[in-house]
Amino acid sequence: MRLLGITIPDNKRLEISLTAIYGIGRPLAHSILKQAGIDFGKKASELNTAEENEIRKYIESYRLEGELKRDVSANVKRLKDIKCYRGTRHTKRLPARGQRTKTNARTLKGAKKTMGSGRKKAEKK
Repeated sequence: MRLLGITIPDNKRLEISLTAIYGIGRPLAHSILKQAGIDFGKKASELNTAEENEIRKYIESYRLEGELKRDVSANVKRLKDIKCYRGTRHTKRLPARGQRTKTNARTLKGAKKTMGSGRKKAEKK
């Protein structure tokens, strides 16, 4: 089964396999399946075409995949352009939501780079 250009895994439960689409998490997958009247435990390979079309109908009402990624990147670009605090944190590749950076913050900062002690080694006489 393909939705929005993404292949939905056949061997997983629908509530999990729908999360393969960017912008759909477990809660949204649950609400989509509840609206469509489909059991959460059913697998994508067990669906008939009517059920697939029902899911497709509800999914198309949300902003997902490329459209959502464009919106998010446009929001970040706006923050950078107006040079607000959050925008400058994005520009410097640092956490934007008040997290500490002395330790942790490795997701944004990348791998740890060990620094020297700051003083030169004493020359031998």
